Amino acid sequence: MKTEITPEGSVCPIFLLPADPAQVAADIAEAETRKDAQTAKASARQAVLDKLGLTADEAQSLLG
Repeated sequence: MKTEITPEGSVCPIFLLPADPAQVAADIAEAETRKDAQTAKASARQAVLDKLGLTADEAQSLLG
């Protein structure tokens, strides 16, 4: 694998670094956690709208 990918005429050299498996795993776990939090937030918002008997469009019209 070529680790130097500096374009011709560039003043600053550019190198590829191998991905750290631990960092990749941490990034994946963080992305899943964020996705789960967004899903939970959307579910809670929908539960409140259902309890009030409103659609998302109606709530947007009232609040925004």
